[in-house]
Amino acid sequence: MTTPDIQWYPGHIAKAEKALVDQLSRVDVVLEVRDARIPLATQHPSVNGWVGDKPRVLVLNRVDMISPAAREAWEVWFRQQGEVALFTNAQQGQGVKAIAKAAQSAGESVNQRRQARGMKPRPIRAVVIGFPNVGKSALINRLLNRKVVASARRAGITRQLRWVRVSGELDLLDAPGVIPARLDDQGAALKLAICDDIGEAAYDTQRTAAAFVEALKTLEQRRVPEDFQSPLQQRYGVALADHTGESFVAEVAAQKFQNDKERTAKRLLNDFRTGLLGTWALEWPPEAIQ
Repeated sequence: MTTPDIQWYPGHIAKAEKALVDQLSRVDVVLEVRDARIPLATQHPSVNGWVGDKPRVLVLNRVDMISPAAREAWEVWFRQQGEVALFTNAQQGQGVKAIAKAAQSAGESVNQRRQARGMKPRPIRAVVIGFPNVGKSALINRLLNRKVVASARRAGITRQLRWVRVSGELDLLDAPGVIPARLDDQGAALKLAICDDIGEAAYDTQRTAAAFVEALKTLEQRRVPEDFQSPLQQRYGVALADHTGESFVAEVAAQKFQNDKERTAKRLLNDFRTGLLGTWALEWPPEAIQ
């Protein structure tokens, strides 16, 4: 079954991206949030150009949804690239305090320059950017210890830019999720769909569920240190090794859901997205796999 192209660029994102780029001249630090399950697929190709020479703090959110082995592999890989990746679980607050400290530390030079000119220090201005549904608003709410911006596990909740004061030392700009106007890498686009980091209107649920199963089979063939077989067999009674992605969905539908493939596909994706299948990263650094 051929998967049609996944494309999604609603009007509110196009408008928000323009407003975001206009605001970047006012910020001191950029907090780039990615999905820890797919750190490369949630890397916006325009971020480096937007950020320029401004300090950037890289945040990999949803660390609770990947294994310790995957986290360690990504920590090492990013360090080899000259970057420090900070891992968070914004829903529960894990790692969030370190983000505020990193933002303030990265912006210290701003107030040093102000003081050198005889000006008073001011709060560091940081913007939180990233793909839809990677946890930007949840991160801000955790930093504030209260819900001040809308947050939900679906794409497209935040639609306008909004400044929020975290403390006397840090102001945050909450921005809507941004996504390239065209998704040229369809492999990455499928990962966005699997992880629910793109609008539901962009993809076919059954084809995406089948692609998810194929992704697990590919990772298994590359010998990543994860067990995909046992959780799938235990939950659905179907062996991963015996099926293609499409036939796996069809077999689970036949055994568990009265041949309803759409319902099966939604259940399979939801079970992954909510962590019921396990803590599985869909991307691993090239050096970490065979």
